[in-house]
Amino acid sequence: MAVEVVGHAAEAASHGIDLVPVVVLLAAGVIAVPLFKRLGLGSVLGYLAAGLLLGPSGLGLIHDPESVLAAAELGVVMFLFIIGLEMEPAKLWALRKQIFGLGVIQVAVCGALLTGAGVLLGFSPVVAFIFGMGFVLTSTAIVMQILGERGELSTDSGQRMVSILLLEDLAIVPLLAIIAILAPTGEDGGLWARLTSIAIALGAVALLIFLGRRIMNPLFALLAASKLREVMTAAALLVVLGAALLFQVSGLSMAMGAFLAGVLLSTSAFRNQLEADVEPFRGILLGLFFLAVGMSLDLSVVAGHWVTIAMSVVAYMLIKAGAIYVIARLLKSKHAEALERAVLMSQGGEFAFVLYTTAATAGLIDGPTNAIFTATVIVSMVITPFAIIALGYLTPKPKPSMEGVEKVSGLDARILLIGFGRFGQIASQPLLAMHHTVSIIDNDTDMIRVAAQLGFKIYYGDGTRLDILRAAGAGTADVVMICIDNRESAIRIAELLRDEFPLVKVMARAFDRGHAIKLVNSGVEYQIREVFESSLAFGRAAIRILGATDEEVDNVMEGVRQRDRQRFDLQQAGGPAMAGRHLLLSNAEDQARESGVDIDPEAIEETVSKTTHPVEPA
Repeated sequence: MAVEVVGHAAEAASHGIDLVPVVVLLAAGVIAVPLFKRLGLGSVLGYLAAGLLLGPSGLGLIHDPESVLAAAELGVVMFLFIIGLEMEPAKLWALRKQIFGLGVIQVAVCGALLTGAGVLLGFSPVVAFIFGMGFVLTSTAIVMQILGERGELSTDSGQRMVSILLLEDLAIVPLLAIIAILAPTGEDGGLWARLTSIAIALGAVALLIFLGRRIMNPLFALLAASKLREVMTAAALLVVLGAALLFQVSGLSMAMGAFLAGVLLSTSAFRNQLEADVEPFRGILLGLFFLAVGMSLDLSVVAGHWVTIAMSVVAYMLIKAGAIYVIARLLKSKHAEALERAVLMSQGGEFAFVLYTTAATAGLIDGPTNAIFTATVIVSMVITPFAIIALGYLTPKPKPSMEGVEKVSGLDARILLIGFGRFGQIASQPLLAMHHTVSIIDNDTDMIRVAAQLGFKIYYGDGTRLDILRAAGAGTADVVMICIDNRESAIRIAELLRDEFPLVKVMARAFDRGHAIKLVNSGVEYQIREVFESSLAFGRAAIRILGATDEEVDNVMEGVRQRDRQRFDLQQAGGPAMAGRHLLLSNAEDQARESGVDIDPEAIEETVSKTTHPVEPA
């Protein structure tokens, strides 16, 4: 049966496009990535494992991983374009010291140390230099993906890593020039050819800057006037791939071309549209890149030279990580940030493949050596997600700095306010305007310090702990206001207050109707859904704009409030989630009348009541 299926697949491929590799790759990503993320191993490791399984060293379903890798590098290109869109020229200029300062220092120091390690491993100085400098070029795709998943791209530490990665991407240009210089005589056209290649590269940069400043915006304005979404998408891809192609034929990095195009368009009115158009392609192709890296790992090469590769991976990753950590600490980075940067950037990257292939073509290294170097980089890329997981287990969670923060103790104000976020800040204003004494506690030390600068006295304390509630004066307060933004914690505080301080009046911020009902059942005397009043005010303003009189507005709003109270009482008394649905005003009947369709309210009620997972209104 299996032979018959394969036969049919082969016959189908002979009559048209062979969809088997496409389906296999998509299936691998769809299955492996969610599974690995659920196991806490991350999406990158899922892609790498799936690629290894599909490649020649695994099931052999994909026989030519190099061709897949070549196409998948467009994912890195598009990723850099999107990063460029977030990097306005002013922001990029502000990072110049990190890019050309921190970046140059890290590349130079790590390159020198890794070259020395290569010599100690038995390679000639030239080969050791090529091996070491290739390993210096960290995987932009892996680091960017991990930072993006964590939401750390815009943080200070994330920006420093992005700056170093940009410098490393730029470093591929002089490194390729050095390869040309080191190449045996006759492999290039001499000094004139080298000068010409440099001039072409500079000309490509100047041309892209001219096009970005003078041509792209008017072009997108013209295309936007056509109101054809597919044309705008095609134009976005044209910009990304065109910039990449321009830099590629000029001997530069495709990713840097896309990044520069993104920077030039970062102040454009079409920036958000461009990002939305490119993002789906970026996600798919970047996943394909990681799949291709996994497929490119030749286990036969690893098995044949496992001692050399193992020693190289361990030595190079440790030396590079150690150098990055020391440099970060010398430049005043905190221990946790330096350690994270060292682990994240300790591996080799995709640009090493370009450098090693160029060196092999120039005759500086032979085929087997190229295979060993490439396998070393790929193994280091595969190890990195595991190293990050290990770092999370081995390093203690950072404790909040208590500098300038006072712990709660012996408070006795009439009002205790728990949580001083946006909700708590606004809720405190009427109380302070009436000159009531208010004690405020929160467990966010950064927020406490910022609030102190605004003149507030906030004490550090976790309201879900009974001892903290006692120290904060919950037992003697008239009112406790729960204003935190965590559902479960709010309910926990309400239950503690109900059981330990039954005489205190408790008010709470609720997220939605379901949360409000749980709070009421936990003893809260007054609750309010966080968007309820603002939504009513919004609707009130809308009907006023549409011409309603003040009396009509008041009557309508009172009717809305009354129906909401009645429905809440029905649900709070133990009714189903859809209890009181008849009290909700709906546009379904109006829409049906306009369409000439009769609607049966009882049929709607019956359908809603049978819904397995109804949407919970706010």
